[in-house]
Amino acid sequence: MKENFTQGGFTLPGEAGYEQLTLELAKKWGADVIRDSDGTKLSPEIVEAGYRIYSTICIIREHNAFAEAHPDAQQQTFLSSDAVIAEGPEAVIEPLKGYFDEQFQLNDSPEALEYWQVWDRTAGEVVPRENWSYADGRITVTGCTPWHRYTASFLCWRIWEEINMYNHTTNHWTSEHLRQLDPRHPLAWEYLQDWLEKWCVDNPQTNVVRLTSLFYNFVWIFGEDMRRRSRFVDWGSYDFTVSPAALKAFEAEYGYALTAEDFINKGKLQATHRPPTAHKRDYMDFIQRFVAEKAKVLVEIIHRHGKQAYVFYDDSWVGMEPYGKYFASIGFDGLIKCIFSGFECRLCAGADVPVHELRFHPYLFPVGLGGLPTFSEGGHPERDAVAYWLHARRALARQAVERIGLGGYLHLTQGYPEFVDAIGEMGRQFRRLKALHAEGAPALLPIRVAVLHTWGSLRSWTLSGHFHETDANPLIHVNEALSGLPVDVRFIDFQQAESGGLKDVDVLINAGFAGDAWSGGEVWNSAELVAEITRFVCEGGALIGVAEPSACPGGDSFLRLAHVLGVDIDHGEYACHAPWSFEVQPAPFAVCDDALAAMPGARLTDPETKVLVAEGGAPRMTLHAFGKGCAAWLSGFEYSPAAARMLLELLLHMTGRTGKDAGISDDPMVETAWFPASKTLVVMNDANAPVEANIEWPGGTTRVALGPEELKFVQV
Repeated sequence: MKENFTQGGFTLPGEAGYEQLTLELAKKWGADVIRDSDGTKLSPEIVEAGYRIYSTICIIREHNAFAEAHPDAQQQTFLSSDAVIAEGPEAVIEPLKGYFDEQFQLNDSPEALEYWQVWDRTAGEVVPRENWSYADGRITVTGCTPWHRYTASFLCWRIWEEINMYNHTTNHWTSEHLRQLDPRHPLAWEYLQDWLEKWCVDNPQTNVVRLTSLFYNFVWIFGEDMRRRSRFVDWGSYDFTVSPAALKAFEAEYGYALTAEDFINKGKLQATHRPPTAHKRDYMDFIQRFVAEKAKVLVEIIHRHGKQAYVFYDDSWVGMEPYGKYFASIGFDGLIKCIFSGFECRLCAGADVPVHELRFHPYLFPVGLGGLPTFSEGGHPERDAVAYWLHARRALARQAVERIGLGGYLHLTQGYPEFVDAIGEMGRQFRRLKALHAEGAPALLPIRVAVLHTWGSLRSWTLSGHFHETDANPLIHVNEALSGLPVDVRFIDFQQAESGGLKDVDVLINAGFAGDAWSGGEVWNSAELVAEITRFVCEGGALIGVAEPSACPGGDSFLRLAHVLGVDIDHGEYACHAPWSFEVQPAPFAVCDDALAAMPGARLTDPETKVLVAEGGAPRMTLHAFGKGCAAWLSGFEYSPAAARMLLELLLHMTGRTGKDAGISDDPMVETAWFPASKTLVVMNDANAPVEANIEWPGGTTRVALGPEELKFVQV
């Protein structure tokens, strides 16, 4: 291969005042693009150094003067007060008590008050409007039932843009608090278009306008008490898109009105991990179309000025679903995704845009998202970078992206030479992987996997947030394992599964907990769905259930596919029924016990179910022959290299395949990718110790020695 593996495909965050450092690292890391980061600027010396230039824009913030002149153009949300117990016939509610007063301000305008509600939560009833009044920031409720709990649902202005708020509170910024405009407000929308036109004229040096997402931020609600500073966060929620104008437009289009309760949902909000109501689905589609229509106008402005438009898939991304129906219509030239993991790499790589770019972590900030030091005393950013790269590289061996980069304050890298060297090496490995993909795709096993959950393809490769925000759910760990395996992976919803979506699927995976969007909840009351998956397995398909797959109370089994899985979970219904006894049988592949979880109440429904792992008399991993097919049940799944290998071996066993066609190592800590067009094996050691492994590929077996966490490109 003649490609230059030291240059290109790398976006460097530059910083005025550190021109020499910027240009030195641009050369060392092989950058071809320099960008500004939030809170930094690029000086003429950097801009004129011959690199392509990205300029960062968050289109809805940094317009405080306009927001102050037009406060009704700011964004809003519904909130619910903390509950107040009525000790007599009257109760007083202070709506914003307990919330961060620098983030929210009550919207008590007449049009907003129309949407406020007061609830008797004990009785589950809305309080009639004539039974409550509002004045001076307090709600007085009359006709109360003593000792019942009362809450108020209300609209409020969001007066501090959440990412700016995070940077201030985490990184001790002291600059002005930025507000956010709502493009649904006619004057705000006109202003934003004019502002972007002028910005493009005033910044001829910019090649790519890097939109830091679009209009509406993911929901992040702060509290006043530092013991629960973050009261609620949901990367996929649409709650921050609401306003009286949006509600009126929705009603005019759909023919029915939404209420505060459609958003508040008994105080739980419409969290992404819960199955959505029909109203929420309608509202999401409504917002997605609105965001796509407005975003397309911005992209057209950018293109008219001879620039490209990339969008950052984080921060204010809500409504911009990369796998949704309307994303392609916007016309973005590129998608940028910050990543900590393999599944985030795959999420970005599969989106319908010409250029896919990954922003690596750690971010060049003194502390990380979890509050631990990175580029500050006690931090080890080089370790963080390598740890994230171990996840990313296995996914990049499966699906290519065009670019990588970093963000933050470049000057923080001073004094961390190990980090500088680590990024340089990651860049070289990335370019070689990219070149291999350009010559031809890596080999896949003939195994087609479909992951089944409520959101289906709309939320391919994700749940709601990064790994550290969703790691309690086994499905995100399954996604992480799948992101680096040599199998075809797709994501389908329950309607697809019920109506012919399984015809070209070999293995179906359903993972999650009872009632969540990933297991499915009440969708399993559909006899047609249960029958279709029963048919699929009986006629030769494979089913893998993790934790509480197909869980839905009220039927003759808690797991509605218990008859297929050979396992059910007892929540007390079978206290008087004797369980099947069993003996643990040797597994036909290496089992990673650490990946599994305790599941009290798990019990066999068929004495022929094979138990591979058990604990305390309860199965933790099973195999069950069912008709011409088979099913496996895992009590949980936590990603590790060994767990990923176990999942691969399980897929091979259930489909009767071998791993030879894709190049498989005999060491579970060594992952591989076989690129037949270039006759190259990509061999990755996930262990922090030297290993030697035999790699079986279509042309034979190759033995490879690797150092700790080493990646090798082996031509055979």
